[in-house]
Amino acid sequence: MSSPEHLQQKTMVKHVMTNSVVSIDSTVTATDAAKMMEDVGVGAIVVLENNLPVGIITDRDFAIKITAHSYPIDTPVRRIMSSPLISVDPDSDLWIASDLMSTRNVRKLPVIEDDKVVGILTSSDLVKHIADH
Repeated sequence: MSSPEHLQQKTMVKHVMTNSVVSIDSTVTATDAAKMMEDVGVGAIVVLENNLPVGIITDRDFAIKITAHSYPIDTPVRRIMSSPLISVDPDSDLWIASDLMSTRNVRKLPVIEDDKVVGILTSSDLVKHIADH
C-alpha cells in the first residue's frame, strides 16, 4: 500500500533551478570573467565553445587556480574552467540531481536541454527548496 508521500509528484530540477545563467566564450580572460561575475553578482559562469556548454568557472576556480597556482590573470577561462561539464536535464528528479551534486562534490549544476543552458541548480537553491517545504 502506498503512503500519501509516494503519490506526490516528484519535484523536477526545472521547478527549483535559477533561470538566469551567465555564460561566456572559452577565450575570455579570467580577469574579464571575474569582473562579469562581480557585476552580475553570480558565483559561476558557464563556459561555451562554438555556443556549446563545455565547462564552468566558479569563484572557487579563481581562488584555487589563479591565486594558489599563480596563473596570470589574463589566462583564458578554458585553462581554469572545470571540465568536463557535469550537468543535468531540466526534467530530472531533484533528488537525483542533489545526489549527483553530493557525489561529484559540486555546488553548482548547469541545467542543459538540447545543448543549451536553460538554468543552474545551486546548493543554495536546494536549501531554499527544503526550507520552503
